[in-house]
Amino acid sequence: MSDKDLVEKILQKDEQAFRQFVEQYQSLVLKICNGFVHDENDAQDIAQDVFIEVYQSIESFRNDAKLSTWLYRIAVNKSLNHLRKSRRKQWIQSIENIFSNGDNNANNIQASESAGADFHLESKERAKILHEAINSLPKMQHTAFILNKYKDLSYKEIADVMQTSIPSVESLLHRAKLNLQKKLINYYKNF
Repeated sequence: MSDKDLVEKILQKDEQAFRQFVEQYQSLVLKICNGFVHDENDAQDIAQDVFIEVYQSIESFRNDAKLSTWLYRIAVNKSLNHLRKSRRKQWIQSIENIFSNGDNNANNIQASESAGADFHLESKERAKILHEAINSLPKMQHTAFILNKYKDLSYKEIADVMQTSIPSVESLLHRAKLNLQKKLINYYKNF
């Protein structure tokens, strides 16, 4: 069944068509979400929200765009919203920790640092540093980078999702790579 047929059936509240739509695009949406949040459980929750959003707002889909592009846009926006909320929670929690039990926090950090590192922990640390560097990119660079590197979208597809031009995407990806190099070079110099 074509995307156009799926949309028509979903507009008619055909549950079987919606189920087929979810099955067809679920792995794609999960990859996008996981590329942003780097946590499988969070990515699954966000993907569920994406499909709920699609079901509730399918009337707003314009047939002049590709269904996958519209879906990418929803997945990117939901993922970015999740990151904003998550960062806000972390910031509030860190403030609370400072005022409530700063001494306990310092002891916990020292205990975890002295626990001894092995290769697995070093690999996890490197992945964490990389994800933090990617997440610290400006919003537009971050989005373009994730769609290109984690989802393997073409520049044209990224431009469609981000509603921008191909030269803008090229520029965003170039700046993202330069920013990542700057952020990561200090880590690897000290490694």
